[in-house]
Amino acid sequence: MNRKTQLKASGRNDALFAGACIAALVIVGVAGQARAQDATGPKISWNAAVTSDYVFRGVSQTQENPAISAGVDLTSGAFYAGAWASNVDFGDDTDAEVDLYGGWRPEVSGWNLDLGGVAYLYTGQPDGADYDYVELKAAASRAVGPVTVGGAVYWSPDFFGASEDEATYLEANAAFAPADRWTVSGAVGRQWVSSDLDYATWNLGAAYALTDHLSVDVRYHDTDQHDFGDSYGARAVASLKAAF
Repeated sequence: MNRKTQLKASGRNDALFAGACIAALVIVGVAGQARAQDATGPKISWNAAVTSDYVFRGVSQTQENPAISAGVDLTSGAFYAGAWASNVDFGDDTDAEVDLYGGWRPEVSGWNLDLGGVAYLYTGQPDGADYDYVELKAAASRAVGPVTVGGAVYWSPDFFGASEDEATYLEANAAFAPADRWTVSGAVGRQWVSSDLDYATWNLGAAYALTDHLSVDVRYHDTDQHDFGDSYGARAVASLKAAF
């Protein structure tokens, strides 16, 4: 059983309201930034992917089956907003995840910062499931020679399916380009929930740019809590990604 289906259900209106507030604030910020930079204006980018398994923080969201996803991003100066969607399978009628996100990415003393929020919304979820939730995000990354190192923390006041349970996810990551078109990257993270479902996760993989817009990524994922179910087990995932 997927970890998300193990969590206790409750109301979801607070998460929806918070997600709407985050989206509205970011859109206002982007609009203001765009007016200040009429010469360049906002930029729109698109992405799509096909993957053998949708893995989120080490846990399969499709019961180890393939997934198709797509997204769009709007950037203006240091502000950004976007939306992304993928099919999911939690063993019930839930059929898709839709993420709305936005924030601010300034550069400070050589560090690239990312301060924002994400609203995770699920279509077809059972009544009272309370799958929808919101996370606040703070991340930083920096190039150190040929390696880019980074870290991120996510915090939710009312996590997925949890009855008013707070949750925190902390991650350290790194990426290295050993040759033209190749990128090797990995991450180590830990998910804390104010219940008995804490776990650690890690991944390591390599991506190859087939063209300027198309790449393939092969990645190994694992967690330290295989007892939580098959979705927490070790797995290799292959993905084909497009970005425009």
